Amino acid sequence: MSEVHSRDMRIRAHSAFLIAILSASAISGRLVAQSSDDVIPRYAEQGQRALAEGNYPEAERNFEKLRSLQPGMAEVHANLGLIYFEERKFDQAVPALRRALKLKPSLVKSESLLAMSLSEIGEYSQAVPGLDKCLHRSADTEIKRICGLELQRTYTGLKKDSKAVEIALELNKLYPNDPEILYETGKVYGNFAFMTMEELARVAPTSVWRHLAAAEAHESQGSYTQAIQEYHEVLRLEPARPGIHYRIGRSLMGQFWQQQSQDDLTAAEKEFEEELRLHPDNANAAYELGEMRRKNKQIDEAQQYFEQALQRYPDFSEAQLGLAAVLIEKNKPDQALAHAERAAQLDPANEVAWYRLARIQRSLGKVAEQQKSLAEYRRLHDIANRQKEIEPVFSPREVTKQQVDSNPQQ
Repeated sequence: MSEVHSRDMRIRAHSAFLIAILSASAISGRLVAQSSDDVIPRYAEQGQRALAEGNYPEAERNFEKLRSLQPGMAEVHANLGLIYFEERKFDQAVPALRRALKLKPSLVKSESLLAMSLSEIGEYSQAVPGLDKCLHRSADTEIKRICGLELQRTYTGLKKDSKAVEIALELNKLYPNDPEILYETGKVYGNFAFMTMEELARVAPTSVWRHLAAAEAHESQGSYTQAIQEYHEVLRLEPARPGIHYRIGRSLMGQFWQQQSQDDLTAAEKEFEEELRLHPDNANAAYELGEMRRKNKQIDEAQQYFEQALQRYPDFSEAQLGLAAVLIEKNKPDQALAHAERAAQLDPANEVAWYRLARIQRSLGKVAEQQKSLAEYRRLHDIANRQKEIEPVFSPREVTKQQVDSNPQQ
């Protein structure tokens, strides 16, 4: 699972580095002063134009001719290094960039490009100092970003996963809305999690923690039968461990949604009851039982469970909504109002909270408030229709979500 350095995910350096290296027109001016032969400025002009257009084979031909004519000019070697990098000829980019830096050590961005080239040919240890310097000292935002991504991949190539995570955290802070950063750092976090779980399996294969990790992984992937088996192994080792009967119940509900077997739903209910018996402070178990009772029209029992959940966890927005729904059923909209308002305050992106609030406001004759809540519900509902809900990747869903009531009377 540990990712090797992949050339399929190429960073294009042209736009960031081209402006950093002395332009071909400047080279032409300096070479003209050294030679009366007009072939040199012609190569320089043609090379500059080709490089600017991204015509790297043509640029390479012209700059290689310039190099043969003027081997002591650092900028020619620097531009060649950039061209080779863009052509993925990293083994040629390295000596060109090294030569440029030997002739002119002040070409800082060539130093960064050399570090990237070393990384691309698998010389990770040699690449790290230059990439680290670039990330932490460069004043150019884009070059800093490119070096950071390359450094992150280099640490992964060295199998220094904790260092890769450090860089990922730093990049997320520097570039919080960058899609490529989010993608790459997400892979690093996932890889690190996987490697950590592998190490757990190696050092403690029969421990509670190993079975718990396996159970949660199975549950998050929808493999509920395997998840339940692993959770039972946890209970075998620690019969009173908090939360395990609840997670078995949630896995059984997952099976119910897949197979529509009433036996799974009945078994899940028993698991929630057992969790609550052993651990009365488990608000999630109380909530699930409340929601089951509400759907079965056992309104008084549902109210008791929702209130129990809220007693333990007052900011439980789904329980606030559940209690509001129960109070609507009991024709107590004045009491339901406070709970629906609190749910909307706790989770303003929850369309069900605004719908239920609008319904209560309508019954209370609060027309203006009802219209505002209904407008917000419709806005959120439109958003939900345009994009599917993104489920957690590394953890199972925590509770059953409230839904808009069937046959709405709005």
